[in-house]
Amino acid sequence: MVVHPTPENLDLSLAALFAGWAMIDEVQRRLAADGFSELRFNDGVVIQHVLAAPLSITTLAERMNVSQQAASKAVADLERRGLLTRNPSPDDARARLLYLTDYGQAAVDAARRHRAALDAELANEFGRERVTETRALLAELLSYFNVDGVIRRRAIRPPA
Repeated sequence: MVVHPTPENLDLSLAALFAGWAMIDEVQRRLAADGFSELRFNDGVVIQHVLAAPLSITTLAERMNVSQQAASKAVADLERRGLLTRNPSPDDARARLLYLTDYGQAAVDAARRHRAALDAELANEFGRERVTETRALLAELLSYFNVDGVIRRRAIRPPA
């Protein structure tokens, strides 16, 4: 059976999800064209915490609500790909903190640029007012489902 995506036959939750996936895919395509082809959307789950401030793997695991082993595995992968590094803490030489590398910061900057460019393109295509209204509705939905605070704390994770 073929489904034609029209406002009448798409649930709001699925329309928002599919539109989000399409926009993420477009940003990923643009990042790859910029030389960041190894980046994955889920890298942001870790990077969002390190971006806020350098932190230990223990703190990262607590914030992500995962085991220290799971956090270490994710960090090792990001280190291998040159996005993160571990350096001694300035306050405790025994502790090692996670930092974005210059390459990791460049990837974050590129992703932000591409998301802003895509927002501008959508505003141009569909009208700034419609895009602003859509963003406002989605923000209200985040509040309605009590995830706005999770986003503020940088603790958002994809659904299980």
